[in-house]
Amino acid sequence: MNREAFPDRLSVLGMRFEARHGVLGWEKETPQPFEVDLVLHANLEAAALRDELAATVDYAALHELVRAIVVERTFDLIETLAGAITSAALVATDPTIVDGVEVRVRKPKAPIDGAFDTVEVAFTRRRSASGE
Repeated sequence: MNREAFPDRLSVLGMRFEARHGVLGWEKETPQPFEVDLVLHANLEAAALRDELAATVDYAALHELVRAIVVERTFDLIETLAGAITSAALVATDPTIVDGVEVRVRKPKAPIDGAFDTVEVAFTRRRSASGE
């Protein structure tokens, strides 16, 4: 498979959820805000030509996939959360359409004693040459 064959992107940005992730005990009990960006490296040419949902990725389904992981599961680290989202997005998408995934998870209310905007973890993963 030509690695350059997937130049297009489909993005769902700024997804916001209240969830329980963190190392500290209270973080598992008290929901706090998390933000997720999901960017798919894809071949969207067929979708552009055919104007059919079957030729692309259903971004509503992607949002639900991310919501289920963020809200229904709990992790100590946002790195693990981002990894779970990345893996799930690759499994859930058609390899003939989606070649890679970028995930950014932000925790704007991380327990840091000091001024900051957010803490962010970013993952970028490509399918292997065998299409996995």
